[in-house]
Amino acid sequence: MSPALRRHGPSGLGLGLLLFLWAGPLVGRAETSFAAHMILHMGLVAVAAPVLAFGLTRSVPAVGARISARFAILAALAEFVLVWSWHAPALHDAARRETWVLVLEQTSFLLAGLLVWLAAFGTAEGGRGARAAGVAALLMTSMHMTLLGALLLFAPRPLYACGDLCSPLATLTPLEDQQLGGVLMLLVGGAAYLIGGLSLLGKLLNEKREGVAPA
Repeated sequence: MSPALRRHGPSGLGLGLLLFLWAGPLVGRAETSFAAHMILHMGLVAVAAPVLAFGLTRSVPAVGARISARFAILAALAEFVLVWSWHAPALHDAARRETWVLVLEQTSFLLAGLLVWLAAFGTAEGGRGARAAGVAALLMTSMHMTLLGALLLFAPRPLYACGDLCSPLATLTPLEDQQLGGVLMLLVGGAAYLIGGLSLLGKLLNEKREGVAPA
């Protein structure tokens, strides 16, 4: 593999994933299915965003070098606010009814996810304090996504009016569609951030145990 491909390949792969998510059939299905909406969301923050973030830290190493512990925590807080806000009934229903609101929602999801993963990959090469903040950012995001996924899964009734209005001919009932979306958030979103956080934590603990001084 050529040096250029090793350096820029992950960024190209991330852009390809974005093209697949935004130019494929998911965008249209997201208007009529909560589960499809969730697949689009998880595809952005748990698949495309980490690949893009990893690619950016390889293509432009200076990006990662400038990320601080404070930035990592602020990025995680920003994603928390955005994810929970967009899953409030009024905003979620608006995103499924109006194309421009959907574009705004999905763009904010991508940017928030990209910031968190950039923080994680960037702090991974920094001092011990920065790396600990990167771990905390990923684990905090995993926890709140798990909590939101559980809320969607175990809610006794549909939380969104669009469940009935947007997909009257759907195979799943609005509650089943919502429950499937909750499972997807738990299995994809919660797990991706948890695995990322635990991987970085393992590396940090290894270095501490072996007495390796941070770079």
